[in-house]
Order: sequence, then structure tokens, then C-alpha cells
Amino acid sequence: MRITGCTSRILGYDLREAHTNGRIPEELTDPIRAVSFDTFHTDEGLDGWTMQFGGLGEGRAIGHVLHEGYVPKLIGKDPRNVEAIWQGLRRTNRHMYNVTDAVMGAIDVALWDLRGKALGVPIAELLGLARTRIQTYATARTWDPSPEDVFNEATTRKAEGFRGFKIQFWDGLDRDIARFRAAREAVGPDYPLMEDAAGMYDYLTAIAAGQELQRLGYTWFEEPIPDRQGEQLRRLADQLDIPILSMETLRLGELAGHLRLGAGDIARGDVLLSGGVTGLRKALATCELFGWTLEIHAIGSVLLDIANLHVGLSVENCGWMEAQNPVFAAGVKGTPLAIDADGCRVLPDAPGLGVEMDWDWIEDHTLEIIRTGDTPT
Repeated sequence: MRITGCTSRILGYDLREAHTNGRIPEELTDPIRAVSFDTFHTDEGLDGWTMQFGGLGEGRAIGHVLHEGYVPKLIGKDPRNVEAIWQGLRRTNRHMYNVTDAVMGAIDVALWDLRGKALGVPIAELLGLARTRIQTYATARTWDPSPEDVFNEATTRKAEGFRGFKIQFWDGLDRDIARFRAAREAVGPDYPLMEDAAGMYDYLTAIAAGQELQRLGYTWFEEPIPDRQGEQLRRLADQLDIPILSMETLRLGELAGHLRLGAGDIARGDVLLSGGVTGLRKALATCELFGWTLEIHAIGSVLLDIANLHVGLSVENCGWMEAQNPVFAAGVKGTPLAIDADGCRVLPDAPGLGVEMDWDWIEDHTLEIIRTGDTPT
């Protein structure tokens, strides 16, 4: 089997449908999020699917980066040789100064999809299945919410059956502490809650926020300060009882150093930023050998989050799946990222990623098509 070409469709997702309170972040000048949906074609008629991200308006550009910087190097290669291609892409990225490992990660997902389809088994089974279901928490969908908004959404997500709920605040303690308390009041004393500050607090603010979060019984405090402030993260982990979750934005090669330093208590990764299914499994194996848990980060890009699910089901040192807004699950048929009656996501049991694309939706939401190599029209 050989890769013959790639077709990318730039899809438009309407962010106005994504936030519970109808508001979108002020830095987003366009309410349509452009996401590159990429199909890798082969000479045996099998296609491998993946997606990019494009969370801040760069979705079209990332699609062109894929075609200009990567696809020509992949044509003629056997997609089943995942490790050899991954190592070659990593060497290519040595000189890709303007990009991270994310494009490489998305390519790797398509290769695993092709490999699973060629062998007739789901990606999770290729990796070595550890389980068929995993508990799932919901991440907040409101932007700049009031405490009342937080209370109402936490109540809703718990009623929907999610096993936990994560809030995302970094607006200063005078606003954030009231929100922390509103979420706890909504769900009761024992329901798992998480807070993600996206690296936006400074050290002293993170200490004060962490003290309040641990008093309220939160499960973890995510990225309280920037991930590369390793020494400060180690100090936070030493001074706070609440587990510190960090390392989401690190490159794969930086992970071991942070683990040795003790820059947190729980690691983070996903198939995009960690370098694909291949890279995320390497990250999880590294964490396992160091005695760490790695919680997989949701991306809000449906094929990548399905790939995340396959990886999470192939290991034991990951406790949760993260559910982001279902608006970004459009583009596939059915509800492969839905939770069951017990609040768990379950294994998609068809080959590869295990999904069927919703081509009618894709046709209706395609903004641009990019082609390289031998592609069907």
C-alpha cells in the first residue's frame, strides 16, 4: 500500500452555537472556526482520515502548511509503516521552526486510521486494548460566566450524566473564587470538579486559588501557571495538597525532564500536541515508567478526540476522557463521543478510527478544498 495524495477540506464550525450563554471569546474576530479535514488516499483505495485544530483563526493556514510542508514527503510511502514515518516527520520538524508537532500529530492519526482499516480492527485494538469504556467529564461551555451561569451549567452537566465537570477561569481571584464556590454548591460535596487556569495565573495567585480549590475538594488544578515554568510548578505541587495537572503544552521531548523535576502531580497530552497516536502512546509509556498518570486533553476536533479515545482505552494510567462542546462533534455520523448511561465513553468498534463521515454535512460546510498528488475528484 502506498500513499498517493491528500485532499483537505476546510470546514466551518459556527462558534455562536458553541457557548451556552451565547457569547464567544473577544479575541475571535470571526465566529466561524475553520478546521482542516484531511483525507490521505492510497493506491489500494483505502482512505485515512484526520483533522487539524485552528482554534484562533489559523485553520485555513494549517491546511496549506500540511500540503506545502508535509504531504509531498509522504507520497509513495507505505502508511502501515507508522513508526518509520513518525521518526521521519520528527526529523523534518527539526527545521519546521514556524510550527509545533501538531501537524505531524494529525498526520499520524490518519496513518493509524489507514492501518486499522487495512487490518480490519479498531486503533485501540492495534495498540493493545486495556478496556472498552472510560469515565468522562464535561468541560464548561460558557464564556466569561457569572457565578449563576456556573451554577446552572454545573447542574446541567451533572444531570446529563457526566462523571465530573471542569471549569476554566483566570480572571482574578475577586471573580474566580465566587465561581469556584458556585460550581461546588451546584453539584454537592462529592462530585468531581476540576479547574483549568490555562497558564494565566502568576505564582502567588495560583497559590491562593489552589488553597481555595483544595478547601472545596476539587480533583485537580490544571495548568495554574505556564507549563515551562517547571521550578515554580514543582514548588506549587510541594506547597498545595490539590494535585497540579501540567505539561499540556510541552513538546514530547520535554516531557521526561518535567517528570524528573516533579513539575506537577499529573501529566497532560493529546494526539495533536504530543505527536499523534504514536507520540501520545510514547508519552503515556514514559509516564507509566516514571509512575505518573497522564490525563488526555480534549481538542475540540472530532476525529482527533476519537483518536484520543482509542489511545485512552489502550492504557491504564489515564483516568478520564474530556468532553468538549458537541458542536465540534459534527462531521461524523452517529454520536461516537457520547457517554453511556454510566457516564463513560465506549470503544468505537469499527476498523481504524471506527467512524463514518457525514458527507452531506461536510459538503454543506466546506469553505475550501486543497489537493496534492493523485486524488479522486
